[in-house]
Amino acid sequence: MLEFLILLPLSFTIPTVFAWMVFEKAGHKGWETIIPFYNLYIFIKIIQKPIWWFLLLFFPFINVFVYMLMLVELVKGFNKNGLLEQFLAVVVPFVYFPILGFKKDEVFVPADKRKKVEKGFAREWVDAIVFAVVAATIIRTFLIEAYTIPTSSMEKSLLVGDYLFVSKIAYGPKAPNTPLSFPFVHHTLPFTESTNSFVEWIKLPFYRFPGIGQLERYDAVVFNYPEGDTVSTRYQSGRSYYVLLNEYGRQRVTTDKRNFGDIVYRPVDKRENYIKRCIGMPGDSLEIIDRQVYLNGEKSFNPAGMQYQYLVETDGSSINPKIIDKLNITEFSRYNQPGLFMFVLSEESKQQLEKLPIVKKVEAFNEPAGEWNKSVFPQDSRYQWNRDNYGPIYVPEKNVAIPLNLDVLPLYKRLITVYEGNKLEVKGDEIFINGEIATSFTPKLNYYWMMGDNRHNSADSRYWGFVPEDHVVGKAEFVWLSLDPNKSLLGGKIRWDKVFRLVK
Repeated sequence: MLEFLILLPLSFTIPTVFAWMVFEKAGHKGWETIIPFYNLYIFIKIIQKPIWWFLLLFFPFINVFVYMLMLVELVKGFNKNGLLEQFLAVVVPFVYFPILGFKKDEVFVPADKRKKVEKGFAREWVDAIVFAVVAATIIRTFLIEAYTIPTSSMEKSLLVGDYLFVSKIAYGPKAPNTPLSFPFVHHTLPFTESTNSFVEWIKLPFYRFPGIGQLERYDAVVFNYPEGDTVSTRYQSGRSYYVLLNEYGRQRVTTDKRNFGDIVYRPVDKRENYIKRCIGMPGDSLEIIDRQVYLNGEKSFNPAGMQYQYLVETDGSSINPKIIDKLNITEFSRYNQPGLFMFVLSEESKQQLEKLPIVKKVEAFNEPAGEWNKSVFPQDSRYQWNRDNYGPIYVPEKNVAIPLNLDVLPLYKRLITVYEGNKLEVKGDEIFINGEIATSFTPKLNYYWMMGDNRHNSADSRYWGFVPEDHVVGKAEFVWLSLDPNKSLLGGKIRWDKVFRLVK
């Protein structure tokens, strides 16, 4: 927070300095533009706004919007009431204000001596729309954003059809990597399949503003999909581009547009948003033994309602749908053989199901230790892991060296190259990073291990590895609406008992 209080006056001083001669035309000293805090106070006096405008400059992110309004009010003093003129004052003040200052025929008129400008109907609407778009963009970028849960990977903590607010200020909002983009659209323009909604003329490096807290273990976290840097527009994030390469080969994936669409690259802030629970923190050693997660040798906390897939065998009868609904079971399917079902169950619903007289067996679909699931990270035969028996694996910590050899390299190859931008080569038995022999690697970022509460139906870190800190978007805080996708509006679509609840 101290860093933020230092940067605040400095960041607003920079564009204000270019108003040196404008200040003089307004009857003040030019040197007043270079004194942090004081220059903002004088600015407020010049545009004749109340003192609470000055106070709002010390509220994070709201201050950006207030300062933009101050720039607009300043150019109005030169009778610049056109939308283009005010746009230039906000976007390029370092060019526009010196021009106003140098031009002798440009005269500043205080607000209380200016004639009131009557705006036409169209201009009133344009101003209102611009104001709304700018305000909403600042709120979505820096404070809070609404999201929808599209999959069951976090059930029962978060349900398909939950509408929630995600706090970006909880951990500190990120500066957008691509600040020039179409408003209210994530990565693709509406009514197109692959046209980017952003341009990369201006690209900002990773920077996180101070937040009101830190990411903590077991938080429900929204983040940019780590493997979403390259995607097939036909599959989007539904199937990873890298999984497609392993299955079909690079040549077919990159040339067969009929089946795979275009292959596009996306910067970090334009990758798909995922929500999972943070299980592993930087520096942790994580292992999964028979579905139970262990952190640093001790059993991890299991979230309430955590689910797995189970084979359910009955005496041949079907289970009454009213019982399924009562037990809050939302995922199940039938096999061709009578009396055999697949249910996704929490521990509580499993115990209740076992009590039914028609149920003969409830058995978890457990992948035994030593049985290699080729789809799990790092997709390498040296690591005979699966979703239920995994690791041990070390979660990298910022500025802490990771010993490297050819055996551990598959675990950290993507981290070294994609996430931290280094050149990696293997020559014989030696590893080279940026042309130099490397026996260790020291990451510049912290990394996290994310997992869904619906452990057998979650594409998470077990399948694509670590989540870098520059991918973290915010903390899931509050569900304001919950709709059951399987029910009609009159048939109980709104889950009234699930609305207005905190995310735990």
